[in-house]
Amino acid sequence: MYADSTKSLHYVGRFAPSPSGPLHLGSLVAALASWLDARAQGGRWLLRIEDVDRPRTVPGAAQTIMDQLRAMGLHWDGDILWQSQRDAIYQQAFDGLTARGLTYGCGCTRREIADSALRGNGPALDGEHPYPGTCRHGLPAGRQARAWRLRVPEGTETFVDRWLGPQQQDVAQAVGDFVLRRADGLWAYQLAVVVDDAQQGITDIVRGADLLSSTARQRILARLLGAEPPRVMHVPLITDPDSGLKLSKQNGAAPLDATQPLAMLTQAWNALGFSPCAASTPASFLTQATAQWARRFALN
Repeated sequence: MYADSTKSLHYVGRFAPSPSGPLHLGSLVAALASWLDARAQGGRWLLRIEDVDRPRTVPGAAQTIMDQLRAMGLHWDGDILWQSQRDAIYQQAFDGLTARGLTYGCGCTRREIADSALRGNGPALDGEHPYPGTCRHGLPAGRQARAWRLRVPEGTETFVDRWLGPQQQDVAQAVGDFVLRRADGLWAYQLAVVVDDAQQGITDIVRGADLLSSTARQRILARLLGAEPPRVMHVPLITDPDSGLKLSKQNGAAPLDATQPLAMLTQAWNALGFSPCAASTPASFLTQATAQWARRFALN
């Protein structure tokens, strides 16, 4: 079911937006970095539409995202993968974990988990409430399973981020047993992304730093599913100068101006901290940017 666990010498990257709205400058920073890393290594760059969270999917947003990427000159390789078409694949992965005793039903509400965190050490640095393991050894009397969680093994997960350097997290302590299937019956992001990365043979993930805290748990889950965790690079986030919050669809970030691709690409490039490119077209910009990227982030 999964790609060979031996790390392929061939580079396969991906960009995986959720179709909850059009791309904005923060999205472009992640897309550009991911595209450049793939092209600089002579690899493939895949597009995945992460529409597993159906209530957040906006009709027409996926097509808008594709049009924006094309306007920026960020063309992808091969067919697009749609998470909404992969329920059976996620179920197969979940069933395999369950057969090994690695999942369990949880009857706790979000409020109960948050209250437990307040009584303990509080939320993690990213605001996440660690799950205290209330249902790990069985549902309390009178409770039914709302969500399904992974039994997280003890120990510290360590890895090297290609932008940020050495990282580590004790997932059992910082996060606890995390959700694989949500209370609304939808598959959780953590399961879907790991299954997709494994099946697509992804060797390298380049994405925004807001997802750094998910990396350790995704690496654990990948190995439990028999896959080799990809290399990772988490690039800086763009923040709103007024609020200080990261640019996001939820915070009303302005969509990319597809009529000004060179200006948009230049802003994203500057946000990544590279030297300016003296380019007059998106194509010449991408050629120069790829060369700069290759000099800084060449893989051995």
